[in-house]
Amino acid sequence: MSTHGVEPAPPSPSGVQAALRFTGLPVSWFSKRPKLPSRNWLIFIGVTSSLVGLYAYDRKKCRDIRTSYIQRVEHLSQLPMGSMELPRKVTVYACKWPGDEDASRGLRYFRKYIKPILVSAAVDYDVQNGLRHGGLARQIADRVKLQRRIDAGLETPPPSIVPIPVKLSKEEKALRELEGGSIIIGRTTFKEYMEGLRRGWTESPERIDREDVLAHALEKDGQFDEPELADPVAGLDGEPIPTNSRLLSTQNAQTFSPLKLSASASTPPSSPTLNSSLAPPSAIPPQSPLLLVPFTNYIGFKQIPRMIADFFNQRAKVTAGAEAAYRLIMGHTRPFSAPSPTPAAAPLFSPDERQPETDLDFDREGESYYQSSLSSFLQDIGKARNEYYSALPARLAAARALARGEREPTKEEQNHPPPSEVELREERMKKEMRWKDNEEGWSIIRPDKPVAWDERFRDALRVFVNPPGGH
Repeated sequence: MSTHGVEPAPPSPSGVQAALRFTGLPVSWFSKRPKLPSRNWLIFIGVTSSLVGLYAYDRKKCRDIRTSYIQRVEHLSQLPMGSMELPRKVTVYACKWPGDEDASRGLRYFRKYIKPILVSAAVDYDVQNGLRHGGLARQIADRVKLQRRIDAGLETPPPSIVPIPVKLSKEEKALRELEGGSIIIGRTTFKEYMEGLRRGWTESPERIDREDVLAHALEKDGQFDEPELADPVAGLDGEPIPTNSRLLSTQNAQTFSPLKLSASASTPPSSPTLNSSLAPPSAIPPQSPLLLVPFTNYIGFKQIPRMIADFFNQRAKVTAGAEAAYRLIMGHTRPFSAPSPTPAAAPLFSPDERQPETDLDFDREGESYYQSSLSSFLQDIGKARNEYYSALPARLAAARALARGEREPTKEEQNHPPPSEVELREERMKKEMRWKDNEEGWSIIRPDKPVAWDERFRDALRVFVNPPGGH
């Protein structure tokens, strides 16, 4: 019997297919074979799955690393304490990164990578963040000078804002600071910290009002002086006719105003004993040990590849932060490494005559990531100052003319009143204070400026290191 022209019978469905036929699925789906996606879909799936895999792997490693370090130190938080004891406390120093408007980058680095380990070991911390260049150095210098005045008996310690049941003596406070430590985030912070120490232990501890010193300096530049007019025509009796130029100038009026007189009268004269008795000490007491934490903030279009690589390699930062916190918690220190006061001569025919690296070279590589636009930092300040002072005479003339009623205000001036002379003086004071602070701060942290150093620091500073035997 011939079988030509007869279609073969379809294969009988399997048990799963027979069950799925009654679910409403098309019968053609049961015999459909899978095939590879198109080229574009393969590219999309490959790239997406790779990025997701890198991200998931990196974050899992971050959790594992952080958990491992927390397990090493969490037993310290379970040790019993007396009712009158205080936990160990450290001070965190951070400051603004050059070229970044966000002044809390370094502080966020501490809170994300170092703080979890410290909290696990029940270590308390205090934060000092410099919001402007040079601000942290001034804070540290003022704190040291205040302590010098208190030690000399010239000033009483400030009262505590929050009453505490434990009152420590001077020796106990110094011991607690030495048992704590100072966390330095990045080289910029390190420069300001060392400059603040140098000023605090070198300059006079007298209280100096920076705004008052600047105000006296600005009074002598003549920017707000009245323009001198020609001599008026004498009257019939030989006396000159009184004019505005003969009236009391604004500068003299401010000098002899009741507010100025009362302020100057209430300011006590500087004590001659203060200048004679508080010379810089020949040796300074031991300072709290330093935990030097490298920190680099990538900014700018050229740093985008590094930002992307850094995003998928957060485990490196977690490891560095956990190791730094572990060094501080264990408390092992070594003397501060500084250049010798009498450096030895380089050997003859030496290929490299540079001095060996010391702790003053800490995180020097981070300065290479500063933006190139910072090279004109001082020039930009000078340009802004020149533009302000070139427009100041016209603004001052308009303010005086309106105040004396010499002309009527325009429609624009009625809708938007121009600043008065008093407001212009206040505005100028704020601008000059900011410009001078920025210039002073940049002179501390600029890349070509070495870290401030004083030979008295050699025996007073120590640095946290890894405990013996590694981790």
